[in-house]
Amino acid sequence: MDKLLDSSVEKMLPLKEKDKPVVQKLLSSGCCARCVLRFCCVLVQSLYRQPVQDTLKQLQDFVSDLDSKTPNESTAVPEPHPASGDKSHDATEAKQGEDESEEGTRTATEQSDDPPKKRMKLDDGLKGSEASAGSGDAEAPPAPALSHCVVCLGVLQEYCSRDHARKVAEAVKTEDYHFETILLSVSLPAQLCVREHSCWLHVKKEMREKVMTRVKDDIVPLKEAFKWSVQGLIATELGGVSVVTRSAFEVGMEFKHSPTDSDCHFLATTCPDCFRPTKNKDSVFTRAAVIKALEKIPDSKFLIHYPTPPGRPTSICTSQAIQCLHTSIYVAGRYNKYSRSLSQTPWIIDGRRMMESSVEELIAEPLASSFRSKGFNFSSSGREDVDVRTLGKGRPFAMEMLNPHRYRFTKMEMKKIQETINTSSDKIAVRDLQIVTRECMGHMKEGEEEKTKSYTALVWTQKPIEKDDIIFLDDIKELTLDQKTPLRVLHRRALAVRQRVIHSMNASFRDPHHFYLRLKTQAGTYIKEFVHGDFGRTKPNLCQLLKMDTDILELDVESVDVDWPPTIPE
Repeated sequence: MDKLLDSSVEKMLPLKEKDKPVVQKLLSSGCCARCVLRFCCVLVQSLYRQPVQDTLKQLQDFVSDLDSKTPNESTAVPEPHPASGDKSHDATEAKQGEDESEEGTRTATEQSDDPPKKRMKLDDGLKGSEASAGSGDAEAPPAPALSHCVVCLGVLQEYCSRDHARKVAEAVKTEDYHFETILLSVSLPAQLCVREHSCWLHVKKEMREKVMTRVKDDIVPLKEAFKWSVQGLIATELGGVSVVTRSAFEVGMEFKHSPTDSDCHFLATTCPDCFRPTKNKDSVFTRAAVIKALEKIPDSKFLIHYPTPPGRPTSICTSQAIQCLHTSIYVAGRYNKYSRSLSQTPWIIDGRRMMESSVEELIAEPLASSFRSKGFNFSSSGREDVDVRTLGKGRPFAMEMLNPHRYRFTKMEMKKIQETINTSSDKIAVRDLQIVTRECMGHMKEGEEEKTKSYTALVWTQKPIEKDDIIFLDDIKELTLDQKTPLRVLHRRALAVRQRVIHSMNASFRDPHHFYLRLKTQAGTYIKEFVHGDFGRTKPNLCQLLKMDTDILELDVESVDVDWPPTIPE
């Protein structure tokens, strides 16, 4: 019975006879059991999920009989790596059987024709005692089970436990997000790439003639091995939620190891073009830059600057605070602005608030409260001045809710949020409030120059007028204006002459010095400047048409002709 159990345990490791020197070399160098599996290109995820002590025991048992097996004995063959295929098997291996294991491995019979070679002997020392003195080429015994891994610096040893998974789950629960699936993201110290490269060269150098038909890209990435080890535990602690490769909700784990930060520094000298200062980065030694440098540096130069195998650490990586992030949710609608003393966005000059509130803030506050978002970005189809009202069906707008803790709302719940906004102030009102996709946001900006807008302006005339003096304005169609950037916006817009079209006008007499002018124009037309001429910067203008000075007293936006967002029936 014991023999059957031992045989079952060995079959769990998808390794073969010629992997033994590699396994022994890695263990003796101070690699943890899971990193050994990575270097041996083991893709059986269940092996990464089992306790690391159990895997270490299996590996020790696997290499302990290095001399006891004959070349004809059966061993397990590793599953090929999807990136480059399995190049590690000799062409003389004979296939035996067609049954594949659950994880995609298969057994094979290896018939070795290789010439005799020296083999390193390990007796019971693999479990803690010294190696047999019978061979001068014998390796030092592998590191004790509790020693810190020279490659992952403890990430695959200390942070793949149920206790750590429970801490991650508790951090997620504390944030109180709503989610259905999660995506695990892992940030590792850049120097782990250097240590992995060093260990790879160590194995490659020592075992080249026998097993190094593999390439470095065949190594299972550390991030993948970590996720395989821990994601099931985290999912269980979160009540069985699915851990997927694409999700709106991301749980980020970051690890650091300050004592070995300098491991990367020699690369800045050997490959200086790989390290450029970048915005929002505290260090030039980013993971991407280090990987690029390692791909570029020759093995011989690397070996001059860095030891192989890497030095044994005295501490493990530290886990930073768990970061939760939900992708943005987009809310669209239309707003009316009834006040002539309300800016569209916060008006702040030199840190001083010029207006008590703004359209943006009056809409955003109830939304941010309902979605429990960390912030927002407001955008709209054009903008109106502080003293301009927006009437009719309103102006289309969209709000990006950043990192919302809640993301799903029914139509009735959205209607209640709309009512909350409308009852919170008499200065604005919103309609057609709805959740939209990011892709739909583009509809608001489509045809920015081609869409039309309708206005009503109250015009003052210097000279007294009669109804017949302004009736000719009704006959003017498709009037093209040359508008130089207005003086009032020159501080924030580039100086240029822009052509805009007034499609039609309609004048309504009020009294000898006032009349209403209704206009339908191309989007982007400066209405105020058309009325008063802006010191001749807009041509033609109403002053020229009436042959007298005119000015604008009030302006209302009557319609913004954009068919978005969809109308919601009352």
